[in-house]
Amino acid sequence: VQLQASGGGLVQAGGSLRLSCAASGRTFSRYATGWFRQAPGKEREFVAAIRWSGGSTLYADSVKGRFTISRDNAKNTVYLQMNSLKPEDTAVYYCAAGSWSMDPTGMNYWGKGTQVTVSS
Repeated sequence: VQLQASGGGLVQAGGSLRLSCAASGRTFSRYATGWFRQAPGKEREFVAAIRWSGGSTLYADSVKGRFTISRDNAKNTVYLQMNSLKPEDTAVYYCAAGSWSMDPTGMNYWGKGTQVTVSS
């Protein structure tokens, strides 16, 4: 499984961004897909996840009501719509595939990160 994240950038507080995670690999549909983020000097933390089958979603409390994870099965792509962005959302965002878990160690595959910077 290969993952490619894109869509990061610089945005003012209150703004929006949409991240994309394009996946390839025949076994990709077996895994849940998640977004994680890592700010400088901090540990990698869970943001959101979605099951490929059924579409159940999971969110970190810090992003509930602001971020939405979704998928396009035909395109093998998972999205993270981020609204009402705050400076504390600034981080490198990673997509990952693996178990249905908020624990980064439960993920088997990782894409390269995409930088999200929110200015105040």
